[in-house]
Amino acid sequence: MAKEDLAFHETVDMHEIMNAKTIGLLKSKLIQGVVFDQDLRRLIQKNVDMTVVDMKELRRLYPYTKSE
Repeated sequence: MAKEDLAFHETVDMHEIMNAKTIGLLKSKLIQGVVFDQDLRRLIQKNVDMTVVDMKELRRLYPYTKSE
């Protein structure tokens, strides 16, 4: 199968999703330091782990993005 680039709007959408994931990850990591409830801490850690997986998957699409 030939390599197909993402359409411009798909590239923009992907960057917006990556930015939102990055902000969410930073907030989750920050809040972990002030949360004392262990159940909530585990939930936040699960969110961090899932976000990292999502971001790794999105990074696989970068070679297909348009730069202009």
